[in-house]
Amino acid sequence: MPRIDADLKLDFKDVLLRPKRSSLKSRAEVDLERTFTFRNSKQTYSGIPIIVANMDTVGTFEMAVVMSQHSMFTAIHKHYTLDDWKLFAANHPECLQHVAVSSGSGKNDLEKMSSILEAVPQVKFICLDVANGYSEHFVEFVKLVRAKFPEHTIMAGNVVTGEMVEELILSGADIIKVGVGPGSVCTTRTKTGVGYPQLSAVIECADSAHGLKGHIISDGGCTCPGDVAKAFGAGADFVMLGGMFSGHTECAGEVIERNGQKLKLFYGMSSETAMKKHSGGVAEYRASEGKTVEVPYKGDVENTILDILGGLRSTCTYVGAAKLKELSRRATFIRVTQQHNTVFSSPPSSGAGRGSRSSSWLKATPFAPVTWSLRGSPGSRGPEAGPSLDLRSELSCPGSQTSLLKLTLGAVFFFLSFSFSFFLFFFLKKTVSLEYNAIK
Repeated sequence: MPRIDADLKLDFKDVLLRPKRSSLKSRAEVDLERTFTFRNSKQTYSGIPIIVANMDTVGTFEMAVVMSQHSMFTAIHKHYTLDDWKLFAANHPECLQHVAVSSGSGKNDLEKMSSILEAVPQVKFICLDVANGYSEHFVEFVKLVRAKFPEHTIMAGNVVTGEMVEELILSGADIIKVGVGPGSVCTTRTKTGVGYPQLSAVIECADSAHGLKGHIISDGGCTCPGDVAKAFGAGADFVMLGGMFSGHTECAGEVIERNGQKLKLFYGMSSETAMKKHSGGVAEYRASEGKTVEVPYKGDVENTILDILGGLRSTCTYVGAAKLKELSRRATFIRVTQQHNTVFSSPPSSGAGRGSRSSSWLKATPFAPVTWSLRGSPGSRGPEAGPSLDLRSELSCPGSQTSLLKLTLGAVFFFLSFSFSFFLFFFLKKTVSLEYNAIK
């Protein structure tokens, strides 16, 4: 019989972190680096635990070079050749401690990964990535890889429940990727009806993993630096980002210019675009579970990195955590119905690139656009004058048009009612007068 789990599950958008008393004087005092010793590989890693997703648009060698300069991690996508890896290792040996080789669960995937790890022995991380980490085949594959590479640290996923986190850790994985369907270009939830709200998934999976001295990655669902902080606060040891790192110079693909705007292509690895590129198309027995989008070109990724790290440091100062490690212990989440004030929100522009750290993370469309006017002239922008409402823009909004229509219909109804009442009054008065005269 079907059953319903009635416990409410939450996403990042459903909560905020409650501020707490802090002894920190400055954001500069916050230490974002973590040191981990992994359960099965026994290896130790130190760095800032943010990972670029192993998607072929963002998990590039170019991205890894910049990320490693900040002691951050990149899961390199699996479509690079052995020669590509050899060239990267020769040119950037300093980056190899901050990258992982990615692989699927097929025989060819295993052979290719083995050849790369043999040619580049400095790489000590493996990312085993499948859409459905619940299959018995995947569990057996994790056991096989562990037996073949006993001293390599294995990331494996994706799953969203505690029992499967435990299963994969006991099968040899060190870090479990948590997330089914939360990604910005993932359509698994709409195509299959399967998923789990990311905040609750992280909280529950972290509890299961830490009980076995394992670790987890919150993979997907982050739209802004605040979401990254919430993932760490919920107990994630690492946070993996795809969409937030899309659209940069270091991403794969050419810059597209359309209508004066610079764009870059970003797509899910189960999208039709990805399957046509790497597999010759979508097989008849399956459906595309990803989408393809054009994102504004953001310039160098350096500015985005600084924005995320700055946001994390601010979070720690708000809750009184001197180290990122302390954030989950200091975190108290509160349920909310609104995250932020949208009065002055505007759609993100492509100009938030070089020299700019004010990227628009949340793509909110304002209800009534507000323009800055200089000396009261509508439409001109400038900080010297106060804000003024552009009534023409306001009335062009669908919500405002509906209100105006209701107001007009109300006025017409009132006029007709008044006219009818006036006519009825005089008609009755005339009738009564005639009857009175007749009686008289």
